[in-house]
Amino acid sequence: MNRIKVINEPSELVPMLRAVDTKVKREVLKEVTLEWKTAKEIEEKYGADGHKAITFFEKMKLVETRWQSTEGQRPEKSYHTYYTSFHINAQWPVYEISDVLAAAMMSEEDFVDLEVRIVKMVGSKGCYAGDVVEEIGITATMLRSLVKRSVKLDYRGHRIEPLKE
Repeated sequence: MNRIKVINEPSELVPMLRAVDTKVKREVLKEVTLEWKTAKEIEEKYGADGHKAITFFEKMKLVETRWQSTEGQRPEKSYHTYYTSFHINAQWPVYEISDVLAAAMMSEEDFVDLEVRIVKMVGSKGCYAGDVVEEIGITATMLRSLVKRSVKLDYRGHRIEPLKE
């Protein structure tokens, strides 16, 4: 089945750019494009970075999952890419796309600093995104892009909440 991911919102570019920012992520993405792979298979081949990559893909909804039985063991969760292609509608104001690209290309250290601040504000119950924007002093587009990049946070309407496993 052909599934096409249509990207209409600028912050949706962040997962696409971050999905291929390391060699391990690129390799894991290629493997789950070709066939279903279990987390165990990915971790055996790529180690902890492979596990992080598949967790990131799952949060970004780039992979679908199913339970796969294994010989004599309990069923394991397996992964495969959800989309076969992407359609990008790329007409956004410069100030928006610059925030998106800045969030996607930000150094890991700078990103982690911001992520930690946001996670502390959000707590275990979540909070209104506008409050985070005001407190940290960033744009709503930048915040949405940072949350898209994070594997600890997720948007629920106008609220930011900790990602539930």
